[in-house]
This record gives sequence, C-alpha cells and structure tokens, in this order.
Amino acid sequence: MEEIDRWLRLINDWVWGAPLLFFLLGTGLYLTVLLRGVQFRYLGYAFQQVFAEQRKEAKGDINPFEALMTSLAGAIGTGSIVGISTAVTVGGLGSLFWMWVTALLSMAVKYAESLLAVKYREMDRRSEMCGGPMYYIEKGLGWRWLSISFAFLGVVAAFSTGNLVQSNSIAGAIEHVWQIEPWVCGLIVAGFTACVVIGGVKAIGHVTGVLVPLMATLYVGAALYILLINYQLIPQAFGLILESAWNGQAAVGGFLGSTMMSALQLGVARSAFSNEAGLGISSCAAAAAKTDSPGRQAMINMTGALISTVIVCTMTGLVIAVSGLIGKESADGSILNGAALAIAAFRKYIVGGEHIVTIGLVLFAYTTILAWCFYGEKCFEYLFKEGTISWYRLFFVLAVIPGAMLKLEIAWYLADISNGLMMFPNLIALLALSGVIAQETRLFLQTVTQEKQQRA
Repeated sequence: MEEIDRWLRLINDWVWGAPLLFFLLGTGLYLTVLLRGVQFRYLGYAFQQVFAEQRKEAKGDINPFEALMTSLAGAIGTGSIVGISTAVTVGGLGSLFWMWVTALLSMAVKYAESLLAVKYREMDRRSEMCGGPMYYIEKGLGWRWLSISFAFLGVVAAFSTGNLVQSNSIAGAIEHVWQIEPWVCGLIVAGFTACVVIGGVKAIGHVTGVLVPLMATLYVGAALYILLINYQLIPQAFGLILESAWNGQAAVGGFLGSTMMSALQLGVARSAFSNEAGLGISSCAAAAAKTDSPGRQAMINMTGALISTVIVCTMTGLVIAVSGLIGKESADGSILNGAALAIAAFRKYIVGGEHIVTIGLVLFAYTTILAWCFYGEKCFEYLFKEGTISWYRLFFVLAVIPGAMLKLEIAWYLADISNGLMMFPNLIALLALSGVIAQETRLFLQTVTQEKQQRA
C-alpha cells in the first residue's frame, strides 16, 4: 500500500506541475484577450441574467439559476475551507493573490466551456439534454478518442473527487465536533443522496438551488462578521498578501515560510479546484439549462468562478489572516492546518464557530456529491448509453458508505490526478475551438446590443 501511495504521489506531482498550471493561466489569458475581456465588460449584465425572466424560446431541463447553483455546488466543496486553509499554511498568504488572478482569468475559461457545452449539446432518449467536453470534443473536433478519454476520467473523478473524498470529509468533520460514528454518517448521507439523485438533474437542480445560496450566505455572513470586528487588521492582511505573493512569506511560529513559486503554484491549483474552470466537467450543468443562446448561459455560468473563488474562498483566507493563527499549534502539538485551522479561526471570534464551519463543510460536501453524481452520470451515459444510468446511480450511492469510513489517501490522489488529467483534453479543445467561441460571442453580443436599444 505504501508503494502505491508513493507512485500515486509522484504521478500527482507530475500532473500538477508547473506546465499544467501555466497551461491553465495561458489559456485563460488567451481567451481573455480573444474575447476582449468579456468577463469584465459584461459582468454586470451576467449577474442580471442570473435572475432575469426566462425566455419563451428557451430549451433545457432546469432553469438558468439552478444550472448555476448546480455548477457552484460542484465547485464550492471542501476546497473552499480545507483547500484554502492548506494553501495558506503551506504557500503563505501570497497564494491568495495568485488565486484571485487565476480566478479572474478563469472566468473566460468558464465562459468558453459553458458556451461550447450548450452549442454542442444533444437530447437523449429520455428527452434530457446532454453536453460537456466529451460532446464538444467529438462534435466540434471529431476527436472521439479524446472525448472517450475525458469521459472515462470524468467517471473516475466523480467517484473519487465527488463521492469518496466528500463523504469522508463530512464524516471526519462530524466525528471531530459531534462524536458521531463515521458509518452512521455514511448511511445518512447515502440515504439523502439516494433521495435526490433518483430524480435526476431536475431534483438535483431544485435541491442545490436551495442549499447552495443557504450555505454560502451562512458561511460568508459569519466570515464578514469576523472581518467587521477586526476591520483595523484588514489593510495589514491585504498588504501581507500582496507582499508575500511576490517575495514569499517569512517563517513565523511553526510556519516554515514560503517562496513566490510555492505561493503561485498553490494559488493556481486551489483556484482551479475551487471553481473547476479548466476541468470542463461543470459545463455539463450549463448544457442542462433552459436557455435560448449558448452565450447567455455562458455569461451566467462564468459568474460562478467569481462567487466560489473571489468571494467564498477569500472569506476563509482573510479570516485566517486576521486571526493570527498561521503557524500556531493545536492542543496536541501539531501545526494547525486544513479544517482544524479554519475551525480555530472562526471559534476565536464566534462562540460556537466550530459548528458554523462544520455545518458549512457538511453542506458544501453534500451538494458537491449531488453535482458530481450528475457530472459522472453524463460521462457514464456518453460511454455506455442511457440504459446503464440506474446501475451508475446505485453504485454511486453505495460508494458513499465506505467513503465515510475508510482512510482515503489513495482516493485523494486519484481525485487530484483525474482532475488534472481532465484539464489537458479540455484546454486543448478550448484552444482548437477558439474560433467558434469568438464567433458565437460576437453573435450573442450583437443580440445584447439590440436588446439594450429596444429597452432604450
């Protein structure tokens, strides 16, 4: 087992090395320039469309808001708490700066993925919309071998990233704070998961449409309260973030210090995990949306990168920054890291803060399970057709139970590796189809201009 862990760790380090991280940044920069900063110029319009009245000619399975919430459900997972806490502990506060830079560029990537997913989507025999990288790779480029590779990696990621890792995080957090046995948590979560996924994307969309705003409001509200009562420390925190982003962060307490390169790598990697831009998998949710235009839903979905990373993840990072707990030791003598660091930071300022973080973790992870079940289902359907979906759902629900009870180092490595490998075919497809993306964007922006003229 140790030998398997060692090899998986080596593969993971290779996959998530500098080439992939700069490939993601480069693609985001290229699409930003190609689309003339569409994510900045039309950000206000994009948020208006999230709550706009649905058009009569729109086709799809769930409304645009539910599609965005499903995408956010998959993105705002344990990485929004555990991932950011770990990044700050290892890479220093400078990792937050590079996380912001990556997120802003990744909005263009998210836009492109969603646009292509809607443009190349198709209806299956159950009258459900199917779309995502596997469809736009095959239909847009004709590279079926690459689309099959992506779909296979998507299924692996659904069971590792979206299932085993999330259920384990739920069970671990609940056992730590409320001393409930992991197997009990596994059964409960499996039961709740089964009740939702049996209803397909419509049920998942309805549930995430309620839970995602609820959990985000609870968590961000608590974080804002902590920042408000420590407002005098915020300028110092931002100053340290900017300084350490370029110069690294000096050692303090048990924190060994960090370099600019470690801050850059962790910031880019954590941003990718927190908003899933580049992975392409969340565009499956965009493909299910009721919309009249690929560009319109792409606008809506690109806001997810801003919400999940620049807002939710930043709240975790800033609370940790003002708490002064980086490099501090826990009661058992170990350096505070991951969920323990976030819990300690919230508990320092809010009585019962550990419960807020734990509830946030549970809701984040549970909605991630639901979203990734849908993503994996679409990849599984692409590989094996509609008749196998019931078996997929059964195995997915059952996998939640061992996920809650087992030590999952291997699952974490498989999650990281499959996520990283999914980026290669997806980013290649985005670059190869960049002409299509630009053309569809021009057509949609002409429509937007006409709409504004009619209202005037």
